[in-house]
Formats: sequence, C-alpha cells, structure tokens
Amino acid sequence: MGGWTRFVTARPRLALLAALVITALAVFAGSGVADRMRGGGWQAPDAESSYATEVLEREFPASQPNLLLLVGSGTASVDDPAVAAEAARITERLAGEQGISGVTSYWQTKAPGLRAEDGREAIIAARVGGDETAAGRTLERIAPAFAGESGPVTVSVGGPVAVQHEMQEIIQEDLLRAELIALPVTLVLLVMVFGSAVAAMLPLLVGIVAILGTNAVLRGLTEFTDVSVFAMNLTTALGLGLAIDYALFIVRRFREELDTGADPRTAVGTTLRTAGRTVLFSALTVAVSLSAMLVFPQYFLRSFAYAGIAVVLLAAAAALILLPAALMLLGPRVNALDLRRLLRRRKKGAAAAEVPLKEPGRAWARFGGLVMRRAPVFAIVTAVGLVLLGLPFLGVKFGTADDRQLPVGAESRVVQEHIRDGFPGSPGGGLAMLVEGGGTPAAYEALKGRIEQVPGVQRVDGPVTGDSAAYFSVLPEGEAVGEETQQLVRDLRAIPADSLDTSVTGTAAVLVDSKDAIADRLPWAIGIIVVVTLLLVFLLTGSVLIPIQAVALNALSLTAMFGAVVWVFQDGNLSGVLAFTSTGDIETTLPVLMFCVAFGLSMDYGVFLLSRIKEEYDRTGDHEGSITFGLARTGGLITAAAVILAVVMVAIGTSRVTNTKMLGLGIALAVLMDAMVVRSLLVPAVMKLTGRATWWAPKPLRAFHQKFGLSEGESAPVGPGTKGGPSGPGAPAADGEIPEAGTRDGEKVTAGA
Repeated sequence: MGGWTRFVTARPRLALLAALVITALAVFAGSGVADRMRGGGWQAPDAESSYATEVLEREFPASQPNLLLLVGSGTASVDDPAVAAEAARITERLAGEQGISGVTSYWQTKAPGLRAEDGREAIIAARVGGDETAAGRTLERIAPAFAGESGPVTVSVGGPVAVQHEMQEIIQEDLLRAELIALPVTLVLLVMVFGSAVAAMLPLLVGIVAILGTNAVLRGLTEFTDVSVFAMNLTTALGLGLAIDYALFIVRRFREELDTGADPRTAVGTTLRTAGRTVLFSALTVAVSLSAMLVFPQYFLRSFAYAGIAVVLLAAAAALILLPAALMLLGPRVNALDLRRLLRRRKKGAAAAEVPLKEPGRAWARFGGLVMRRAPVFAIVTAVGLVLLGLPFLGVKFGTADDRQLPVGAESRVVQEHIRDGFPGSPGGGLAMLVEGGGTPAAYEALKGRIEQVPGVQRVDGPVTGDSAAYFSVLPEGEAVGEETQQLVRDLRAIPADSLDTSVTGTAAVLVDSKDAIADRLPWAIGIIVVVTLLLVFLLTGSVLIPIQAVALNALSLTAMFGAVVWVFQDGNLSGVLAFTSTGDIETTLPVLMFCVAFGLSMDYGVFLLSRIKEEYDRTGDHEGSITFGLARTGGLITAAAVILAVVMVAIGTSRVTNTKMLGLGIALAVLMDAMVVRSLLVPAVMKLTGRATWWAPKPLRAFHQKFGLSEGESAPVGPGTKGGPSGPGAPAADGEIPEAGTRDGEKVTAGA
C-alpha cells in the first residue's frame, strides 16, 4: 500500500475529489435499480420442476394459474343467476387483458375445487405471463380495474403473483423506514463512541458511499442476469455496518497516532500501513464468505453474493480512499465538537479538560487477565452454553415462503387465507405431471391408473392433451408443502412411464428440488469458506493453530442464531411480540444466507482482534501480554462496532415480512454473541490454553509465510545484540520452533501490561 499512501498524503484533495466524482456517477448509474430487480429466485433453474413449469406455461397456460380473483357473493349463492352473470362478465374482461392467458372460472367449469364450501365465494384463475417484473407491472395495471365491488359481487386479488408483488412493495417501504431509523440512531452511537461529532460523521459518509456504489453495481448486473430485490436489504445493512466497522478502526488508529504526537501526514501513513492493511484483509475474508453463495443455482442466493461482495469491497475502498483523504485534510480537527469534553467541563469545570485521560482499554486489559486466569472455566462454560443455545436447530424443518410472510390484513394474504381455509383441495396449487413423448390414449390411461395408486393421492384429473405434450393434475391428500406431499413428489417421479417422458412440478416439487440443489452445493460452499479462511488467517498470523481456532470459534458463534431462528420463527415463540405468523418451517435458502453473512461478519471482528495480537506478539514475543494488549486495544472497538451493526440489523428486522425480520434479527443476535461472548471470552481463553504453541508452524509453512504473509505492523529490522534483535529474547524463533517471551524496555512483559 506504499504507493497509495504516498499519493493520498501528498494529494488528499485530488483523492477526495476523485472519490466524490465517482460517487456522484454512482448515484446516476444506480437510479431505478429496485424497479429492475425481481422478486423470486428460490427455484433452481436447472431442476425438473423448473423445466416442467416452463413447458406447461408455454403449452398449457391454464395449468399454471398465478392470478386468482376471489369473487364473493355476500349472502347469496355463487350459483345465483345475477352473480353468475356478473362473474362471467368479469371473466371475459380478464381474458381480454394484455399479458393474461389461461383464464378459467368456477362458472365455466363447475369444478368443485373452485367453489368455497359455504357456497358464497368462488374463483376466477388466470396466468399472468412474463417474469416477476413483467408480471408485477401487468398486475399493477389490471388490479385496480378488478378489485372492489362490482354489481352483486366483491372481487379481491390474490394468487402467487399478487403475493410476490405485495411482498416486494412492503419490503421496499420497510427498507426506507429501516434507513430512517438506523441512520440517526447510528449517528448518536458514533458520537458516544468517538465523542467528536466530526469523527462520528466520517463512518456514515463511508457507508453512504458504499451503498450508492453498490446500487450502481446491481443496476449494471440487472442488464446481464437476474437480481433479487431482497438483496437491497443486505446492501443497506452491510453498507452501513461494515463501513462503520472499517471507519471506526481507521479513525481510532489515526487518533491514536495523533495522540503520540505524530503530524497528520505521518499519522495517515502509519494508519494505512497498519489499520489499512487490516481493513483490506478483513474485507477479503468477508467477501470470500459471501462469494460462497455463488455456487448455488438459485438467483435469490446469488443476488446476495453480488450485493454483498460489491458492498464489502466498496466499503473497504471508501475507507481506504475517501477516509484517509478526509483525515489528512482534517488533521487534529477530527476531534472537533468533542461532546464528551463539554460534559467533562460542565461537570468539573474548565480545568478538567486539561486532565489527561486514563490509558485506553484498561478495563478490557483487566477483564482479559481475569479470563486467562480462569481460562478452562471460561472456555468450557462458554462453549457448552453456545452449543445448548443451538440445540433447537436439530429440529429444523425446511419449507417455502408463502402468503403468511405478509402482515395480517395484506390483501393477497387475506385472499389466500380464504382459499386455504374455505375451499376444498388447493385451487391454483397441487401438483402437475407433464407427459411428453407422443403417448396414446391407452398409454395415458395406464399412467393415470398408476398415479392413482400412489399413496397420498386424493384425486387425478386429466389428461389434458396438446400438440406435443399432455399433463395430469394431481391433488395431494396432505398439506401443499408438507412432508407427505414432498414424498408424493418423489413417488410420482419414480412411477414407470414406459416410453413416455414425465416430469413433476408444483409448489412441493419446487421445494424438493430447491432442497436437493442446496444439499448438493452446500459442501462446496462450506469448503470454499473454510479453505480460503484458513489460508487468509494463516497469511495474517503465520500460525497453523490460529486459523483452525478461528474457523471453529466462528462456527460456534453462530449456534445461538440458528437455535433462535428455529425456536422463535419455526416454533412460533414470541410470534405475538414480533408480530409474525409461524408456518412451522423455515424457508430453505435463509439458513444458507444467514450462515454466509454471519460467518463473514464474525471473521471481520476476528481479524481486527488477531491483527493487534499478532502485531504486539511480533514486537514483544510475549504470548499472554499480546492477548491482553489486543483485547485492550480492540475490545471496546469491536463491541461498539457490533452494537452499531446490530442496530442496523434490528432496524432491518422491523420489517413486516417474516423472512426479512428473521434475517435482520438473526444476524443481529449472531453479531452480538460473536463480539460479546466469543471475542471477549472464548478467544482469549482458548489462546491461553494453547499457550505459545498457538504460534507454531512447520518449517515449510513458516518459510511460505515469511515470503507471502501479511502483517498489520511494520517491524523495523534490528541488529544483533540489540534488545529484541536476533540474539535477544524477542527474536524470531528458528523454523518450526515456538518463540520465547519478549521484553519491553528492558522489563518482562506481563499479562496486565
């Protein structure tokens, strides 16, 4: 980073101007990004269900209705002549709308599944063509013309396309509200952390730049691939959270250097060579965790990878470009408007401002010493406690998102609840078996007989034949996506069909394929995260044991999150307090997303702590003293960053959509547990137990680290015979050996130093 350091310290105004110009261009490039994003993405595109859905939509639009008009007749029967006449008129109008196909209704078919059991409601079903974006626009155009009272009937709009569209609108509204909540609260917390209002504004500036830049990146990606609108939530959360983390780390180090008497140019240079390297390294570890989602075929998960990688790298870039330039220009004025100084003056008088502050991190140093003195107790109790908190996840059940994700009272949810509770079977749902291969009537009849013999089949309708294919509608006995129906999908796919080619689709089939796709790719995702994390942490520390500890403790820090997700959202505990409806399962992709995000954030904090420990260990060779030093210098910083990020995630968690609520609150819990439990208790306790062996590496790996390794600090070489030199106690150990404890200013370093 030497070249960049020289540039930013020599031409800070030019660097700042370049960053602001790029940001302005990003505002223009990212405008309207939400309108180009899609609302789906849970379906694996290469799955059997995806293929069958595509063919059925093309050949038999009526087989895949995604728009349902619920027609209520008040106290009259839906078979009343006046009601039937009005319903026929509505059906004809709907069939004439552009983008609508496959229109059918109870009054046309007299199908019992399209009539409510009380006889006062019935359904008009249709297919809205195009992808989620095109379908949403069609719905926006036609819904106002059909919803509401029409003669003797009342029409409500529902179906999957309406649920998806309403969910997308609510998420955008909730995201704006979350930003309005998070920004002022974050600013207050930053002022409390820094004291200076000027310093507190800098992290917010970095976060806003990262968010605007990511919107531009996502807008560009929508020209080439599908991007889920849900990724906007992650952009805001990580953009603010990580930018604040990185800015906190850099600004804190800059202020430390100023406190030692360094001039702004020297302070910025030292900050970039130390904290700047750590920020860059941390960003890489977080980006790697998020990039693991690229291995999954669902664009819902891939979209979070796009947004996450972009916002992490842009947050780091803004922290390393925009922030140093601003600090160079501000210099000591970064401490301006110090509200804590005003409070001290008000409390003790003007003279109190001249009293030097106590050494920073002293409380954390004492706490670290306590943890290491009772290391076995803290390690065992903390690890067992985290495992116990994660036990509910053993009972996890995976499902798919439906209308119950929406708040009570949302129109599309009300429609779906009426259909679910008042209609026989599953209108617009069920399973469909596509048959290709030029079958004969006899072959179709034989296949229908086999389908009817499969356990769990309530009714089989069809075949409906076309030019080159046919399909059967299969109504399951169990719930639409229950375990019995999922097993029915597998049984239907196993039916021998002679020379015919069959494929099954429907909500349960999509779920089965999604679970299979995730299970197939999950080992690869975990492998990428673990292997690259091990390599990166080794490059940072030069130790074999520390990377293994980092991965293990990071994984352990996530147990509370996963246990809470099942206990709260699957089992329904606290559903009244948090205002959501439990469906008895967890959407299949959410745990994967939460794991990748939370693991990356945990590594973010882990890198901050380990880098300061490693820097001090390289300087002194004192294992326990280095742990205490690292905890003292970063404990408060990590805790403050975690609290601020948790505030942002909780703001996201106020969403009225259950999955977004789960994402925000779950990651907030994981972040707090990692910072306040794992980094404060487990890491120092485990490093104390492993002793100086913590830093061991075999000769080949030590040589590799010496050549390619990274370091936060710049240790000046010292000559033989000097303190800390090759012949002194602080000297680097020979390859494969464990370094001796070091000295500082001629005195033995202790854990409380």
